[in-house]
Amino acid sequence: MQSLIILIDMVLNLYMWLLIASAIISWLVAFNVINTRNRFVYAVGDFLYRITEPALRPIRRVLPNFGGIDLSPVVLILLLIFLRNLLWEYAA
Repeated sequence: MQSLIILIDMVLNLYMWLLIASAIISWLVAFNVINTRNRFVYAVGDFLYRITEPALRPIRRVLPNFGGIDLSPVVLILLLIFLRNLLWEYAA
């Protein structure tokens, strides 16, 4: 049982890092620091978008519009941290 909990914890941790990477890539593209015409940059950005967007879309529908600021990754990261803590609380 402990191994399963550790695996779930690692997957949640990896997904949090993917969310952070997706947010950073989107900022870099928005400020023209990196160019999406580069095939590698496009592939990484597309992968991160496809992985994170299904979880972020419902949160974006619920959150009010804050102008150009997207707080949905922050909300999802907080939810994932809550799930990790809840997982370890019930495992102990």
